[in-house]
Amino acid sequence: MDVPKEYVESAFSQLLGCRLQHLEQGVATVALALEPHLRNRGQKLHGGAIFSLVDIAMGLACSASHGFDQQSVTIECKINYMRAVSDGEVLCTARVLHAGRRTLVVDADVVQGDKLVAKAQGTFAVL
Repeated sequence: MDVPKEYVESAFSQLLGCRLQHLEQGVATVALALEPHLRNRGQKLHGGAIFSLVDIAMGLACSASHGFDQQSVTIECKINYMRAVSDGEVLCTARVLHAGRRTLVVDADVVQGDKLVAKAQGTFAVL
């Protein structure tokens, strides 16, 4: 899916270092490298950075589902963290499970290689 850069990047996603890897109807994959400013006190990738990655990927999946001419916002999101990340890069793939007229339900997996780092599900409102 070919979308102008300003539709898929925000100041916040750039601040974190998120990079869009793939975008298709209802699916988005976003990468995030573990940089020093994203570490928690235990020197692992901060859970808040992972959650932000998930929210960014889910939002892009929603836009790729209903079109970039409409906006959607997070109503709620639940995440389970499976393992810590000490170095390298993680990938988040978000998929729209249900696209209604008013809400979308989205599922996301954060992986590092073949290891599941986090699993999330969220609900988004179409504005």
